[in-house]
Amino acid sequence: MRNLFAVLVAGGLTIGSMAGAQESSGSFSTSYLPETNYQGPATRVKLGYGRLINNDLIGELRDRWQTMSFTSSRVMGYDWNGELPDEIGSLIEYRLQGKIIAPGDVENPVPNDRLYSTSVSLGAHTQFAFGGGEVSLGGDLVITGPVTGLSDVQTFVHTLIDRDVPSTSTLADMIPNGIHPGLVLEYGRPMALGGTAELRPFAELRTGDETLIRSGVDLYFGGITQNDLLVREQVTGQRYRAVRGDQLPGYGFVVGGDFAAMGSSIYLPDRGPDMTDQRTRLRAGVMWQGDANSVFYGMTWLSKEFETQEEAQFVGSLRLNFEF
Repeated sequence: MRNLFAVLVAGGLTIGSMAGAQESSGSFSTSYLPETNYQGPATRVKLGYGRLINNDLIGELRDRWQTMSFTSSRVMGYDWNGELPDEIGSLIEYRLQGKIIAPGDVENPVPNDRLYSTSVSLGAHTQFAFGGGEVSLGGDLVITGPVTGLSDVQTFVHTLIDRDVPSTSTLADMIPNGIHPGLVLEYGRPMALGGTAELRPFAELRTGDETLIRSGVDLYFGGITQNDLLVREQVTGQRYRAVRGDQLPGYGFVVGGDFAAMGSSIYLPDRGPDMTDQRTRLRAGVMWQGDANSVFYGMTWLSKEFETQEEAQFVGSLRLNFEF
């Protein structure tokens, strides 16, 4: 079982790096039977594939706290014309996420630092239009602890690149094995500002591994993502492309931020340091779109997540799509 999730994670990263040629580059049309006895829509097809990797090493050149996470999404639906469907469940996003959270020093953690934890989650989400805005609604099954195999992955990679590896005592005190079902609801309302600028305020409710209420805003420039389906990554709040619309080559930019009131977090249990009641994230990113290839890099500032955390941290986000 332990190796199963390590295989899932490695497979997700491998698929993410090779899936550029599989990414949807246009709209899909639903096929209808020519006869009048047509009984319903055609079978769902794959509309797109999205992914995002976060690492503090590509943000602040360190390994600590929110040190690594990856998310990949496969979207199924009947068609994509650049707008969300009105029907709930018409479009479904299957999501895989892995995450490593670590103390500031994985070899010799200081007293009152956060505990080492790993998690892998599998989820299904649906995006649809409602009340002039955009809704994302779904559930995730979050699996924590040594069973994920991610601690082995980090140990292997850090040994390979000659960086600190988690000590036996660090791993012995990590968040234990567990299964944590959760729900997430986001409502956003895009507002055109003229030209290629778009403002999108949003609100989010999340329960499960972490329970919180969040509100924020993202501001987009450049227009190259306006016909895309963008979905939000959990750790940084960066939104990444899951379905591509029709765009001309160019550059796009995003700045944003959000504020969360925290209820609980399984990653900060009572036997560890106290969780902060509030969290703030500030982010920016740039995307280059070529005829077929694209690159996104973002940077996110994360405020302190526990009371004895020495300082805030920066996390980098990267998405590469190259077609061969």
